[in-house]
Amino acid sequence: MAIRVLVVDDQEMVRAGFSALLDAQPDLEVVGQAGDGAEAVVLAAELQPDVILMDVRMPVLDGLAATEQILAASSSPRVIMLTTFDLDDYVYAALRAGASGFLLKHSTPDELAAAVRIVAAGDALLAPSVTRRLVEDFARAQPVVPITPTQLTPRETDVLRLVARGLSNRQIATELVLAEQTVKTHVSNILTKLDLRDRAQAVVYAYEAGVVIPGPRH
Repeated sequence: MAIRVLVVDDQEMVRAGFSALLDAQPDLEVVGQAGDGAEAVVLAAELQPDVILMDVRMPVLDGLAATEQILAASSSPRVIMLTTFDLDDYVYAALRAGASGFLLKHSTPDELAAAVRIVAAGDALLAPSVTRRLVEDFARAQPVVPITPTQLTPRETDVLRLVARGLSNRQIATELVLAEQTVKTHVSNILTKLDLRDRAQAVVYAYEAGVVIPGPRH
């Protein structure tokens, strides 16, 4: 079954371009397009897409507000924020609201298709180092007193720190000398115990709670 995608951007040419690129993939299907956040909220409810590509800056209702409304109404769709800027406070707020990551508009067609597949599979789009830099920049501006989440075991806390560094399950398994399936179980337990949607929110939580402390800028 194809992954159902809703493309949201206020520029018609951008919508058409992304839609054409995604529809060209055998496992992806663009089920709708919206030109602003308000229209996206309506279409998300009507079409029930698996993944929504959501522009950040739009008239009527911006991408952040639309994401909040869509995810408050349903936990089903995954949202990828689209932005021209790699450091955007709207994107950070969207991650906190439950978006699964973000993608730069000048990403390649292969990166675009891969991003949709990644979030549709339930993972967060955290591979680009810019995502971690984004979170670190905002966490650095808000000093916190480090805490150890009492809900987590010491091993789960170790895993959370590595998730916050952007490591994959395989990389975490190598780092901690664990089976990859064990790491996957730990990640699932972390999300459940902390009531987080996915790895993107886990990264935000880890920095905001001080489980991971941003290093100095170079």
